[in-house]
Amino acid sequence: MANTAKNINRNFEDSLLNSLSKNKYFSYSDEGEMHCEGVNISSIAEKTGTPFFVYSKKYFTDRFNLLSNALHGTNFKIFYAVKSNYNLSIIRHLSSLGAGADVNSAGELYRAVRAGVSPASILLGGVGKSAEEITFALEQGILLFKVESYGELIQIDRIAGTLNKTARVALRVNPNVNAKTHPYISTGLAENKFGIPLEEAEIIYQDKSLPNIKFAGVDMHLGSQIATTEPYAEAIEKTLAMCARLREKGITLHHFDIGGGFGVQYDNESDFPFEEFTKTVIAPLKASGMTIFLEPGRFLSANSSALISKVMYLKKNGNKNFIVTDAGMSELIRPSLYDAYHQIVTVNTKNREKKIYDVVGPLCESGDFIGKELEIEAPEQDELIAVLSAGAYGMAMASNYNARLRPAEVFVDGSDWKIIRKRETLEQLVQNEEDCL
Repeated sequence: MANTAKNINRNFEDSLLNSLSKNKYFSYSDEGEMHCEGVNISSIAEKTGTPFFVYSKKYFTDRFNLLSNALHGTNFKIFYAVKSNYNLSIIRHLSSLGAGADVNSAGELYRAVRAGVSPASILLGGVGKSAEEITFALEQGILLFKVESYGELIQIDRIAGTLNKTARVALRVNPNVNAKTHPYISTGLAENKFGIPLEEAEIIYQDKSLPNIKFAGVDMHLGSQIATTEPYAEAIEKTLAMCARLREKGITLHHFDIGGGFGVQYDNESDFPFEEFTKTVIAPLKASGMTIFLEPGRFLSANSSALISKVMYLKKNGNKNFIVTDAGMSELIRPSLYDAYHQIVTVNTKNREKKIYDVVGPLCESGDFIGKELEIEAPEQDELIAVLSAGAYGMAMASNYNARLRPAEVFVDGSDWKIIRKRETLEQLVQNEEDCL
């Protein structure tokens, strides 16, 4: 499948897209037609139907290289947090660039291995790993477990013993640092369920009663959408001090996993300050001699994608204007769940009058909306709209609520494109129930 764009040079004005590396990923042509890289989005819709997610392959490549360049001269490894978007083609592409995988369930581990990631480049996290997941991970031969409680550590030691294996472990510490982000995506405070308090972790690292455990490093993750370097610097300073005390007692941890959480643009947010990050965060880690692990997810995926949807109806209730689309909270739940903002634009711009709309989906829920009180170029029925910044926690959190069919996913590479996930069918909705009748 291919389609070549012509004269893709018209910028979005006053738009998030204007900041995305000079429109290398999404842009309008002179004729006012939106493209992803070199492909006309309307031409994809003609073949796939709507709604669908479209991804720029180049975006993933450029973001991975941006982060790698910021770490130049250090000993580091990037592990893609596949929970942000676990499509096999996306995992495979990032793996080809050199990324490992950070997974949080047996399903994500299975997907990563199926996509071609070596188990020796996979980290398994999660605050509630089941015995079955631990067994599966040990049998696969993953690099290490990120452990979140002493009870979990005992469980891993027991299972590893029955399998005659040694489990490599990094304790996920909770440094009690405020990342100043949305409460649902803050993970580094004492009030959060994640991690082990530093003082408790220091004691656990000295435990010699676990014969099947090898402590390999230390892990932290402060949250998501972090805008400044200060939370990282504070948490790393606290944790490095613990590592130094352990070293004096003969316990050497070989890697420091700083997690991810680097803020990305959805609206008018500033770019994450990587130059400052290199100086204030990476420098002390480099001086420690420890290998640096990172787990970016949203940073690599968020602005890679747009959710393309069709305007089904336009309606007006009193003074309120609605755009009813064929995508809703079953495709993109972030606005309903987090009150998250996504810019919405028409796929074909005609310099029409802009109006204030609520963009809502077809589900039987008042919470089924994609955006409220948004200024959008007035569309017509059956036109296409694009919900931007939909690459992270879009398809990964999509559901079959209202027995909806989950949408297709499309990967664009220059002037070529391919379907990387087929739209679900009605038969697939009931395939696991049919045998039970």
